[in-house]
Amino acid sequence: MTFDPSSPVDASHFSAVGPCPVLVSAATDAVATETQAVRIGVDLDASLTCSDPDAFDILVTSRIDAPAPWSIVPAGSPAAHADALADRVRQFPVAATILARVLRMSAHLPFNDALYLESLAYSTLLGGHEFGGWLEKRRPSPDTDCASADLVGLEREADHIVLTLNNPEQGNPMTAAMRDALYNALANVLDDPSKPTVQIIGAGRSFSTGGHLPEFGQARDLAAAHVVRTVHGCARLIHQLGDRASVLFHGAAIGSGLEVPAAAARREATAEAWFQLPELSMGLIPGAGGTVSVARAIGRHRTMWLATSGKRVNARQALQIGLIHAIVAP
Repeated sequence: MTFDPSSPVDASHFSAVGPCPVLVSAATDAVATETQAVRIGVDLDASLTCSDPDAFDILVTSRIDAPAPWSIVPAGSPAAHADALADRVRQFPVAATILARVLRMSAHLPFNDALYLESLAYSTLLGGHEFGGWLEKRRPSPDTDCASADLVGLEREADHIVLTLNNPEQGNPMTAAMRDALYNALANVLDDPSKPTVQIIGAGRSFSTGGHLPEFGQARDLAAAHVVRTVHGCARLIHQLGDRASVLFHGAAIGSGLEVPAAAARREATAEAWFQLPELSMGLIPGAGGTVSVARAIGRHRTMWLATSGKRVNARQALQIGLIHAIVAP
């Protein structure tokens, strides 16, 4: 029996509830855009030829000089890499197809509206079986006390403020307490009539290791969690600061530890910095603004690749794709 991705009759077949949540094809092939399936295009001959970039969610090539929206993979392996990405989608079809749809839609929305869309999708996935499965399999980790009066340090010189994520012993995780402290600091900067510039840095060996694992799955009212996420979203305030906001990454910047600061207009990193979006492996999508902040820095195709692959990107690669603007000395 033959199924047609463009047919409404076969729509469920090419979705998270059907057997085909992902389509892999040559980038030169015509692709049905109506389907919910994740669409991966492969540059088979390194020519950077694509029938319609907008029709795809990920485009992979081995050309080392490939511009956006291509994701560069090791020479000779784009087809194998695409197959590995497809396997990842099949493992988490609900989260992956929702992520692709959110990225497609948010590209046409104002920044704050796109954040709202992301949060709705994130709360939906918190109630899903893929995230539930991750919770059941996760090894319990110690819920160490992250509360501190100085979770975000503030230093000011003239009209420049440095905000420091200050829980170095644990890698500056983006706990609820850290988020609230950063939100309050950013809100005060925005309210300051002198309009100071602000730089965000991290104490210790890592900029931020992202969400604090013991806090995942704690929300019982997912609708209220959506409201809190949008009201206290730090990425929104950083974006609102415009050219006044900058960030200096070092060490690890994982998950929300990348998503929030990626909203800064100026992004720099030391040479040993690295970046990762691991949420798909938890049955989730980036939920701290990453589908907006990261996507507006590197494009939705590369963001989808980063989140689907779960791979670490080093500072040199981050500079190449536009995630950071410069590599600087520590």
